[in-house]
Amino acid sequence: MEQYKVSIIVPVYNVEKYLEEAILSLMNQTYQNLEIVLVDDGSPDRSGQICDELAAKDKRVKAIHKPNGGVISAWSRGVLESTGDYLAFMDSDDWVDLNMVEEMATYLTGKQEIISSDYVLERDDGSREFVYQRMQPGEYDKEALIEKLYPCLFGEEIRLISFSKCMKLIARKLVTDNLHFCDERVGMGDDTLIVAPALLDCERLVVMEKKPYYHYRFLRSSLVHRYDKKLFQNMDWLKAAIEKIVKEKYPSEQTQQMLARSDMEYIQMLLLVLKNEVRGNRDYINSIRRICLNPEIRNIVQTRPVQMTQTSNKLLYAVLKHPNRCLILLLRLAMRVYDAR
Repeated sequence: MEQYKVSIIVPVYNVEKYLEEAILSLMNQTYQNLEIVLVDDGSPDRSGQICDELAAKDKRVKAIHKPNGGVISAWSRGVLESTGDYLAFMDSDDWVDLNMVEEMATYLTGKQEIISSDYVLERDDGSREFVYQRMQPGEYDKEALIEKLYPCLFGEEIRLISFSKCMKLIARKLVTDNLHFCDERVGMGDDTLIVAPALLDCERLVVMEKKPYYHYRFLRSSLVHRYDKKLFQNMDWLKAAIEKIVKEKYPSEQTQQMLARSDMEYIQMLLLVLKNEVRGNRDYINSIRRICLNPEIRNIVQTRPVQMTQTSNKLLYAVLKHPNRCLILLLRLAMRVYDAR
């Protein structure tokens, strides 16, 4: 029942408050054939010391220390130093149910495959939300993936399969063969650069039915007060990397169609940029107008229409298409009301 070794990669940075709880949820898994790889990315707090303390308690735990290089540099280092047949990932401030690996491992066959479960959004106000994959639960072979998933892998407001690398078991080769897509400059959206090509390469995908094993800690207070001045540039790097994936993975007759889908994906990214600007940039009106009136962005927005269903996204999309002062001020007001809840 435990013939496959599972390596769980945990990038660690500045999370001393939550780290021990997170790693104990891995050390206490009912599935024993594990390797837990902790990659301390130059943490300025006690996180690195905690990694060493946990490694001293359990021989399955490996602590790696490296200079700070960002999230991709951390988890990719963990991948290269891991030895498992399958790889899983966890953020260092989250936690998982103790039976997660055991129950997911029952679906493993040794093929180039991905097993996907679900997650719980754990908010800092004590509320929680169960989030399930939009793709119908079941087993999909290559033919079914080509028909049902690959044509709409990019550009969807709500994905059929989450691009989070967490809550999944992924055959090792699907990750190691695709590390060349990972641009270490990308922070936000880094999971896309490994999960998307892994999905495109996999021979078998299993979507479990309503199995929210993974607990994602959502700290709204830190989100509201955090402004990333490099986010717009980040999304340009991410866009370029997605285009590289499309050109390499899709057949030549589908390349142009899927590049159009990658433009639609970029529009979804730009909505996050607008949120970031309106939340944290004092000069948000001029900043948003500069972004939205950029000729390349104007062309994409005008030629690649996307369908929005969520009210917040409809407003963000309206600003992206019509970046006038009144709409931007309305967006600012809406974000303040939402953040104050």
